[in-house]
Amino acid sequence: MLSLRERQINAIKQMLNLNSQQPKALAAEPVWKILIYDRVGQDIISPIISIKELRELGVTLHVQLHSDRDSIPDVPAVYFCLPTDENLDRIQQDFSNGLYDIYHLNFLAPITRSKIENLAAAALHAGCVANIHRVYDQYVNFISLEDDFFILKHQQSDQLSYYAINRANTRDEEMEALMDSIVDSLFALFVTLGNVPIIRCPRNSAAEMVARKLEKKLRENLWDARANLFHMDATQAGGGVFSFQRPVLLLLDRNMDLATPLHHTWSYQAMVHDVLDLGLNLVYVEDEAAAATAGTRKKPKACDLDRTDRFWVTHKGSPFPTVAEAIQEELESYRNSEEEIKRLKTSMGIEGESDIAFSLVNDTTARLTNAVNSLPQLMEKKRLIDMHTKIATAILNYIKARRLDSYFEIEEKIMSKQTLDKPLLELLRDVDFGQPEDKLRLYIIYYICGQQLPEAEQERLREALHAAGCDLTSLAYVQRWKAIMNRSPSISQATQYEGGGTRTVSMFTKLVSQGSSFVMEGVKNLVVKRHNLPVTKITEQVMECRSNAETDDYLYLDPKLLKGGDVLPKNRAPFQDAVVFMVGGGNYIEYQNLVDFIKQKQTSNVNRRIIYGASTLTNARQFLKELSALGGEIQTPAAS
Repeated sequence: MLSLRERQINAIKQMLNLNSQQPKALAAEPVWKILIYDRVGQDIISPIISIKELRELGVTLHVQLHSDRDSIPDVPAVYFCLPTDENLDRIQQDFSNGLYDIYHLNFLAPITRSKIENLAAAALHAGCVANIHRVYDQYVNFISLEDDFFILKHQQSDQLSYYAINRANTRDEEMEALMDSIVDSLFALFVTLGNVPIIRCPRNSAAEMVARKLEKKLRENLWDARANLFHMDATQAGGGVFSFQRPVLLLLDRNMDLATPLHHTWSYQAMVHDVLDLGLNLVYVEDEAAAATAGTRKKPKACDLDRTDRFWVTHKGSPFPTVAEAIQEELESYRNSEEEIKRLKTSMGIEGESDIAFSLVNDTTARLTNAVNSLPQLMEKKRLIDMHTKIATAILNYIKARRLDSYFEIEEKIMSKQTLDKPLLELLRDVDFGQPEDKLRLYIIYYICGQQLPEAEQERLREALHAAGCDLTSLAYVQRWKAIMNRSPSISQATQYEGGGTRTVSMFTKLVSQGSSFVMEGVKNLVVKRHNLPVTKITEQVMECRSNAETDDYLYLDPKLLKGGDVLPKNRAPFQDAVVFMVGGGNYIEYQNLVDFIKQKQTSNVNRRIIYGASTLTNARQFLKELSALGGEIQTPAAS
């Protein structure tokens, strides 16, 4: 069964084959073409198709739509962009300048009737109607970061951010436009998956607005005989991504859990995102060695973390110490292979022409040939080891400088309601204990997850934060949020934190004994106990369809029913597959928690799957900024 990412790749490859199905036998010489995309198209393609793969598909040149382009006759031009007025104006300009001889227009979202008429009029005016070969609506307006993880926007993601959804003075039409853009992308997602979902979501939230609009859009499409995009979902060989069972789409609102996005994390992928700003599977790491020798700041080096990197695929969810040990092991095995080749080369210089020597040479030659043939794989292995060593070293420096291991351990204790070894006030007053931003994150988590604090203690903690140089504007918003949450018991009950707590294992024996490149002195080797975050707990309840107080009140919308109610039917079988979507921004911590949860649920005869998605992907620093902006609005009310 194809994953979401593979289906999206297939759709884009078909588009680059000029929307013709290419039989495997004839795939000898591709048609050379140029690809013209806008920012959104670029964000969609870059994490899933590399430049090398574009070349193999016949793309000789890929350029931005709004850049200065020269006329290139005789070559098909494939446009891949949103049908916005700005983009369509530029396409009309290309028509009138006669830039290309063959146009293939692929729009990321359906183009309206009036816009396509304007485009046709412009083509008529420019006399290039015959040059426009195809106009397609492509339903791929979402960004696949993993096989089971997608986001809706990367560049200009503030348009869909937590701040944009929750700020005080959003006008109704802005909110409508924002919700419509989320709904359009989710609709495209299910067209790509080839299934109509059943929708569940909490009432009276931004998620409900999205759910109602999406249900309406899906229903209208299903009952439109001419334009139905789902008529193949049951009959088509192989069906959609999911089996005959329909998936459940669980729409959740970021407001249900503000602690997780601020949590200091301990798994590799989430740490790369939190500390090094991982974006579209690309991370920039400064080359320290080069910087130290040259004495100047060198440009950071881009590291591509994609699905072809076996080490990344295996270890992105592992705790950081495990990753450091694994890198060390990979390095050892690489060195052994290198030694083997050197040894074989020296043993080739055998003296004397005796039979023994001859048979030895024959045997060694075969082994040397094997070794030489494996050189390209060895070189690639070396490149990946070097890259991960560089990333892990950068993270390690941050862990030591900011005491991230201690923060992670303390926050896990707070979330699992254990008592702290030191009082929080003492930690916040400690000058060497992390950066102001780290202290603020710790305090907010303590405030959200802890018991009701006396006013005087809150005041003392805030003074300590202020003295440490923290910007406290975000607290006004968090206070208001907590007051609202306390008033709605069903929500606050669903978002009880379990927190796994941690235990420290003996120090990193492998790393210390083998003279490793990682100096792990003073970093705790923490092991996290398995636990479910609020998102995962709710997902489990919704998939099981068991009755319980937290999720019974959730809407149940089925677009396939002509007159649907919105309550869960009795005796509904559990769902095998779920798409969990977070309105207002998601993070790798929740993604990893869902991945771990579903791994546990697999049995030999039941294959369950969860796809996690979010309107945007934010790390703790970005999320704090949004909270501060919202807090600023409360302190200085915006002029309505």
